[in-house]
Amino acid sequence: MAVAKTRPTTPARRHMTTQDFDQITTKKPVKSLIVIKKKTSGRNNAGRITSRFRGGGRKQFIRLVDFNPAAGQVATVEHIEYDPGRSARIARLRDTEGNLSYTIATSGMHQGQTVRVAGDEKVAIENGNRMKLGDISLGATINSIEITPGRGAQAVRAAGAGAQLVAKEGGYAMVRMPSGEVRRFSLESMATIGTVGNEAHQNIKKGSAGRNRHLGIRPHVRGVTMNASDHPHGGGDGGQHGTGKAPRTPWGQLTLGHKTRHRKSTDWLIVRSRHDAKRRK
Repeated sequence: MAVAKTRPTTPARRHMTTQDFDQITTKKPVKSLIVIKKKTSGRNNAGRITSRFRGGGRKQFIRLVDFNPAAGQVATVEHIEYDPGRSARIARLRDTEGNLSYTIATSGMHQGQTVRVAGDEKVAIENGNRMKLGDISLGATINSIEITPGRGAQAVRAAGAGAQLVAKEGGYAMVRMPSGEVRRFSLESMATIGTVGNEAHQNIKKGSAGRNRHLGIRPHVRGVTMNASDHPHGGGDGGQHGTGKAPRTPWGQLTLGHKTRHRKSTDWLIVRSRHDAKRRK
């Protein structure tokens, strides 16, 4: 995939870039596999805002992706499609019984390609095939990994993402994640061979505020522009000034370098932290 530049008819469009849709083979999704994306505007079930600066945006029809295909499935790629609910492309599959489903499209996936899910019989380690980590050779690039066996793909699903299987030991596979973190996964967990497609997604420049509003992202207000009653950075005589203290959230929680991870029960699965990986570079 390449990145297409827009004509500089306005200052905003001068630096704006968009995706080219050369890989897309159809514009019409399967009607039975789409659903309207529910808008919550960042509010929880009590109506309180838990994610700020969210709201509005155009109506989106997201596709129902099958993250846990049946074992032994053999399917043919009919089309590569666009999904407004994710950065990756999706592939429309038709299995041997004629059933249609969607899956995350790997880089290089094309129409007419046959993809297989391992079952009682092993499948070849080829792009787009899905199998247990225990059956994948070391050094292979994988995506759509199960964190809990049988639950379906949960990790490494974004555009251009790919993890590497680096070791196997004691019923667990060591996988180097896109962030640099090395993590343990069960050898029974399923994964797809290859990297996720649409690699150039990260190079897109939105260019204008309007594109963010279409995505449901509202303007972000800085703390130093607020009143002292609304934010720890706010207030001050004579106008705006610096934070005057270590940067923090509106509720006083430190932000820069302050650890907020509390899920200690899964710490033993992390062999090397992504922060350690960044310090070594």
